[in-house]
Amino acid sequence: MSLTTTIHLNFRGDARAALESYRSAFGGDLTVVTYRDAGNAQEESEADQVMWGQVIAPNGFYVMAYDVPSRTAYDRGENSFFVSLRGQTAEEVTGYWEKLSEGATVVVPIGPSGWAPAYGMLRDRFGVVWVLDVVSGHNG
Repeated sequence: MSLTTTIHLNFRGDARAALESYRSAFGGDLTVVTYRDAGNAQEESEADQVMWGQVIAPNGFYVMAYDVPSRTAYDRGENSFFVSLRGQTAEEVTGYWEKLSEGATVVVPIGPSGWAPAYGMLRDRFGVVWVLDVVSGHNG
């Protein structure tokens, strides 16, 4: 038996833009089902928002997201979760950092740390906090 844990991000109208941004950063395939596609549009203004979406990349990146409907309470919160992205080399992690940092607020600039050849934290333009680092014991 095997389990897979996947990050599922919740947005209020930004899910498609976020998924497209993450696909641009990490590659892979984007799949989006809107509320209209699923025949589940409660509000016409939200019909083209994401009811279910995901990005799956060959490099192992996998994230899911949806737009919380207006009839459901939603508060993005502050530091309610981090997305941890751990790579094998500093070059690999820095490449993703550069793509994610467009429009982002840098919390901790990427660079060497006491525990990893590269570590950094940023809040992307969608409010998601990303922690990027290199697997301990690897150089790059």
